Amino acid sequence: MIWREALGFSVQALLANPFRSMLTALGMVIGNASVILVVTISLTSQEYIINEIEAVGSNMIFASADVGGNQANSEVNADLIKFSDVQAVRDLLKNRIVAATGVENNYDHVVINGKVRRLLIIGSDEYYQPVRNLAVLAGRFLDASDISQRQHVAVLTQKLAKRLYGAQSAAVGQTIKIYGLQFSVVGTFKERVDSFGQSEINDETVVIPLSVQRFFVPVERIDPLYVQARTPQDVVPLTAQVQSILEGRHRAGAAFKVENLVGILDAAKSIGVALRVVLVLVSAIALVISGIGIMNIMLVTVTERTREIGLRMAVGASRKEILEQFLTEALLLSIGGGLAGIAVGISVPILVDLLVENVYIPISVWSIVIAFAVSCAVGLLFGILPANRASRLNPTEALRYE
Repeated sequence: MIWREALGFSVQALLANPFRSMLTALGMVIGNASVILVVTISLTSQEYIINEIEAVGSNMIFASADVGGNQANSEVNADLIKFSDVQAVRDLLKNRIVAATGVENNYDHVVINGKVRRLLIIGSDEYYQPVRNLAVLAGRFLDASDISQRQHVAVLTQKLAKRLYGAQSAAVGQTIKIYGLQFSVVGTFKERVDSFGQSEINDETVVIPLSVQRFFVPVERIDPLYVQARTPQDVVPLTAQVQSILEGRHRAGAAFKVENLVGILDAAKSIGVALRVVLVLVSAIALVISGIGIMNIMLVTVTERTREIGLRMAVGASRKEILEQFLTEALLLSIGGGLAGIAVGISVPILVDLLVENVYIPISVWSIVIAFAVSCAVGLLFGILPANRASRLNPTEALRYE
């Protein structure tokens, strides 16, 4: 019996009990669909987490002076990062960085809705918005002329603008009194990714030119210094170079924390891979269970068709041909169910992409390949025992079977 004949006999046998065949293959449908969907979910989750981390600032390096809480003497104050350090980083690394900027923090009391509130005042420059990847919601951010001409302009966080003026768009053109001076509000902004208070920006923050902020802080302190590398590959070596530049410009023993997001990104990727492996293994259990189901049904089929097997052997069918026929039936159930499961697993993310705007769900080609390969392996593995039992039946006893 050639494989074409075995395939024909197998199709006829499966169509003789279509409902049972569909229920048997259903396990493979669920198993393969779950493999693709869990891999898709893990890929989407990993991509979302990585995008959220990168949205804090692309290729970003950040540095601060490690002086603890003691800033009472001139020696410690000299160890703080100054604006001259920011300029030195720009000059020495200008061909390898997009920009470098610094933040100088202070606080002032501002009247909001009849109540005096303590607001965070950030002094920075025109590079702060692109390096920190801030979203300008209305108006504009600080520009070079604001810094060079020491303009009394301010940019407010979204929540502060709404609290002061009712709406972020209404804030543009208004004035706010800071340090006893009138500042014109030129724009509103927000962090693209909520840092939940872990960055220097909070819900009620005002950003003004660093050249103005300098006059209202007792000690010059850039905290943190931000550097944006041109390429992701350059982030780690540039981190070391920024550390070297800061240490070279300050006294021996001055300590600086210079960090980047590479470690966090690598950790997120590693967690994503581990999660994917675990989810695939869990889904593989469904495939194994469906394989056991196929084996059980095939064993029942062998019992039901004992007389048919005996008759075929009596008219000349060999044990190998009987083995091939039942093995082909098991493969048809597993591969057919597997292909249907793959179709279901692919259709779900495709439908989400089509129906939901601005959402992209990646489909892993490897998950499809693995699902199909496992379907074939399950059919082959769990079909061998029933097929082997059928091929070993004694023709005489099989013909007498009732």
